[in-house]
This record gives sequence, structure tokens and C-alpha cells, in this order.
Amino acid sequence: MNQAVEVVNEVEMKESRKSTFMQRVWTKMGKDEKGFTLIELLAVLVIIAIIAVIAIPLIGNIINKSRESGDLSAASQMYNAARMYVIDKNNGDFTKESPITLKMLVDGKYIDANLVLPSSKVALDPAKATVTFDTTSGALTEVNLYTTKDNTFTAKQVLSATK
Repeated sequence: MNQAVEVVNEVEMKESRKSTFMQRVWTKMGKDEKGFTLIELLAVLVIIAIIAVIAIPLIGNIINKSRESGDLSAASQMYNAARMYVIDKNNGDFTKESPITLKMLVDGKYIDANLVLPSSKVALDPAKATVTFDTTSGALTEVNLYTTKDNTFTAKQVLSATK
């Protein structure tokens, strides 16, 4: 027990020597106060500003890409619903009926009536949103999600998102 008390006393003495040593160093340097200098604070602010200048555009690009991806996903949903519609109504002959409107898909219960664009939260107009197939080959031409702006997706874009 006495050895433990001696060890504790030794540690306390070393700590008090350290603190008195630091006090002597501070007084020799002419600084009795503790804290950060104005230069140190300005350096930290400059570093934070540089990080913000780099990070903010990157975050903005990520947000825009996710919005575009959401709109493309809505176009892909509409394309898949149109494929089911054509297979059911026209026995798979994509050359018979084009364009196929969102209203036709909603009336046939191939897609939900409350389809909105994720980027703008605007509901699609059932009469204007269309899926167009080529009347000679039956291949997908484009998907138009007309809202306040023209959201037209090519066949390549929609088919790459459908995978």
C-alpha cells in the first residue's frame, strides 16, 4: 500500500514539475495568456473555406445526377408499362399503335395514375406523356414526359436504364 502511495506522489510531483516548466516557458516567451492567436484562427478559416469551395460543386453535381436518374427511372417505368400494354392489347405488335399515352396506360391499369417526376415533384400530364414506337420496325423511339419542361428521353437512354 505504501508503494502505491509513493508512486502516486511521484507522478504528482512530475506533473507539477511539467506545469511549472510550461509556465516558465510561457513567461519567457512573454505570453501569460492561453488560447489561439488571430493568425491561427484565420488559418483555420481559410482551410475551411478551401474545403467548402471544393465540396459544394461536387455535392451539387451529385444532386443533379440523382434527379436526372430519377426522371430516367420514371421514363423507364412508363416504357415497361407500354410494353405490357402492347403485348396485351396488340398481341405484341409494336407497329400497330404509336404513340401510347400515359392515359391509355392508366386506363388499362398498367401504371399508377399518380406518376410524378422525382426531380420536380410535378405530376405527369396523362394526355401529353407518351411512349413512341417506330411504326415500321416496332422499336422504341422515345419517351416524352411532358411537364413544365420538355423531358424527352431517347430509346438508348431508356433501354440502358431498364437493364
